[in-house]
Amino acid sequence: MTTLVRELKASYAFVERNYYIVKRYWAWELVWLVYTVANSLSISYIGVGAGEVSGGSGIDSKYLVLYLAVGTLVWRYLSVIFYWVTDVVGLERWEGTIEYTLMAPISRFMHMAGQTVFAVLYSLVHTAVVLIVTVLFFEVSLTNANLIGFLILLMAGSLSFIGISIVGSVLPLLFPERGSQMTHLIIAGLLLVSGVYYPVSVLPGWLQVFSYLSPATYVLDGSREALLNGAGTLSLWRFIWPLLLMGVILIPAGLRVFHWAERYAKRTGKLHRNG
Repeated sequence: MTTLVRELKASYAFVERNYYIVKRYWAWELVWLVYTVANSLSISYIGVGAGEVSGGSGIDSKYLVLYLAVGTLVWRYLSVIFYWVTDVVGLERWEGTIEYTLMAPISRFMHMAGQTVFAVLYSLVHTAVVLIVTVLFFEVSLTNANLIGFLILLMAGSLSFIGISIVGSVLPLLFPERGSQMTHLIIAGLLLVSGVYYPVSVLPGWLQVFSYLSPATYVLDGSREALLNGAGTLSLWRFIWPLLLMGVILIPAGLRVFHWAERYAKRTGKLHRNG
């Protein structure tokens, strides 16, 4: 019990450390939040503009705005988690603490747990702000939306995305010069096949196969059912169980891959290199 309490306290320390980093660079965080909101609104306005561009030829602009808005909200939430977790190595290098952190008397699981807890909380705040602004700009009504089911989907999607993110965090560890930029390949691939701004059915058949392997596909489809169609929580189970299964598989696999990469980086002297 004493060991568990110590591990939990050490894990919370990473949450607190990241909070103070965000607090220290509050001006940059404000800029990033404004950028996120502006980018999300511009994508949603595509739905409004589609009717104008097409001459009003039978396009339901209101539904298209909601479709794009939900995709933007979910993708922002998942991508923010991805970048916070994959940047675990880059952040330590930037702060000059990577050697001390990776040698600290805490299991890598609890280390990653603290990092991911903060990532989820940080992403929820960003998503809430974008949602509020979207509702104000487009007069969106959420009276029939299943918000509880939507939150459950986000939490289930977080688990699977955390697993992918841990695997992605290996790239900055192995490739100090451009590893952080290489993680964009993962997020770009997921963006392409997951149906963020369009139905997966419009993709070529061979790309649709990859959509079934992306957790974002299930979060997006389930979120649209919950928010646009007001689907009941129980009916969302068909989207939730694949996400839970992916999380159970990907998180242990990601931790194992990170362990191998960490040992290799320490052995080859790549741990503290900045390029």
